[in-house]
Amino acid sequence: MLHFQINNQAGLPVYRQLLDQIKYYIASGVLGPGDQLPSIRELAQTLAINPTTVVRVYSDLEHEGVIAMKQGKGAFVASPVFHLSNSARERKLRELARRLVVEAAQMGASAGQVLRAVQDELAELDAAPEPENTLKLPRKGGR
Repeated sequence: MLHFQINNQAGLPVYRQLLDQIKYYIASGVLGPGDQLPSIRELAQTLAINPTTVVRVYSDLEHEGVIAMKQGKGAFVASPVFHLSNSARERKLRELARRLVVEAAQMGASAGQVLRAVQDELAELDAAPEPENTLKLPRKGGR
């Protein structure tokens, strides 16, 4: 069972918190291709948020190719249809790294704190429990 959590004191918009949590569940393998996400109404009621926020999150995830919306059936984790080229992956990683470094600098974090945080998050992803009743295939690219 998925556990979504909204922290109104986090300083991060509800939209971003939900988007990040869904992406985290997919990246960690808790959600896999074909798995169904909660309905818009169900998720909005459970989290006590505006349904249009959930609609926006699902729409953005669908636009990114992360999920697929099926009329009358709901939202499902999409099967990976394409893989980024090495140069596109590198550009995206640099963009994310720059955003992290800038925000960390604004908070006054040291380089060591940033590196530890990234290492901890990677370790947490690797340690995520295997989804039940799912065949886990070897990952490409050594990760």
